[in-house]
Amino acid sequence: MNKDKLSCAAVAQIEAICDEYNNKEGELVNILKDTQAHLGYLPLPAQRLIARRLQIPAQRVYGVVSFYAFFTMEPKGKYPISVCLGTACYVRGAEKLLDEFQRILGIEVGQTTPDGLFSLDCLRCVGACGLAPVVVIGKKVYGRLQPSEVRKILKNLEEEGEH
Repeated sequence: MNKDKLSCAAVAQIEAICDEYNNKEGELVNILKDTQAHLGYLPLPAQRLIARRLQIPAQRVYGVVSFYAFFTMEPKGKYPISVCLGTACYVRGAEKLLDEFQRILGIEVGQTTPDGLFSLDCLRCVGACGLAPVVVIGKKVYGRLQPSEVRKILKNLEEEGEH
C-alpha cells in the first residue's frame, strides 16, 4: 500500500469500522485498533479519514497514535520481531540477541527489511522472565534464545515466507 494514498478498499474498510462504532469520538482508540489490525499500521491518510469521519481534528488522532506504543505509523514486516529488554532478559543477554538480529537483517530497531519480511522492535517485558532472554516473532515466543540460534530461526522463517 502506498503510504500517501489509501486504496478504495482500504477507505471502505475504515469507513465501515468508523460506522461500526457510530463515528463516536469516544471510540477513537477502538477505531484505531481495528484499523491497524486491518491495514497493519496507521498511515497519515487513514488518520485523516478517521478524523473526518469522527469530526475531530486530525492532530487529535495523530496525538493518540503517537502516544500509545502499540500503534505504529510504519508498516511492519510479515514477521515482526520484538526483543524483550526487561531486566531478566537484559541480564541474560538480550542486548547481544538484539545486536545479532540487527547485524543479520541489516536494519535498526523500528525498521523493516526492504523485502517486507522482517521488522525489528524492542519491548520492556513479555512476562516470561523464567525463559529469559525472550524474543517474540509474530505470536511465537522464543525462550532462552542464544545469538548463535538467530540465523537459523530467520532462515526457517524466510523459507516459510516463500510458501
